[in-house]
Amino acid sequence: MIRIAAVGDLHYDSHSAGRLSRYLSMIDRHADLFLIAGDLTQVGSIEEARCLADDLSEVKIPIFAVFGNHDYHSNLQKNLVDVFSQARISILEGNGATLNVRGTKVGIVGLKGFGGGFVGACGSDFGEHEMKSFVRTTKDCADVLKSQLQNLDCEIRIALTHYSPIEGTLLGEKKEIYPFLGSYLLAEAIDQGRADIAIHGHAHHGIEKGMTPGGIPVRNVALPVITSAYNIYTLLKDQFNSQFSSLPDSIRTTALN
Repeated sequence: MIRIAAVGDLHYDSHSAGRLSRYLSMIDRHADLFLIAGDLTQVGSIEEARCLADDLSEVKIPIFAVFGNHDYHSNLQKNLVDVFSQARISILEGNGATLNVRGTKVGIVGLKGFGGGFVGACGSDFGEHEMKSFVRTTKDCADVLKSQLQNLDCEIRIALTHYSPIEGTLLGEKKEIYPFLGSYLLAEAIDQGRADIAIHGHAHHGIEKGMTPGGIPVRNVALPVITSAYNIYTLLKDQFNSQFSSLPDSIRTTALN
């Protein structure tokens, strides 16, 4: 059994220091690894990244994260990677990582992803240069996600993105902005890459649970959705089981304070 702690959309700003540190002090008792599904910062500044890195510095289990759209705002992604790397936080962007968790080889592929929409209401790479660029960005992301998942040599595969791969976890969001919240192409990549679970954020007003067309569980772990410092999901070699974390209520319900 592999226990995954996951959250997204922390949106740390320069005043966030200490906001989550006390809720993370016991995470290693409940999880084997910690995944963060993007929007680590509010505007992608170095100061914000350092605040979050400090809060995560005492976490003893491996931490993997992807950037979200907010983390790109200041165009300092490389600097942010350096800050997080010094705190032993691995930023994935189109690459994978494997680790041994209690005798099971686990693989994680992470990238931000992009928008584009879903079947019946999606963009196409036709017409203006700007539209072609928008959709091709998503196609490129999906191609990388699929190939990296397929290339993993492991027993359990995890897909970690910021943008959503399905409509199902967007319920509650305005339909007009679905094309800016995710793309069905990511779900196709997750299915073809034989992932065991897909974890994303970005949809603050969505719902937690969904499934790809191929039957792979999808979890929206945006902090406003799960309303806790993190949720715990358990993965078995031959069976997926999701659960609300068995953490004390003080950890689950006060993370937004």
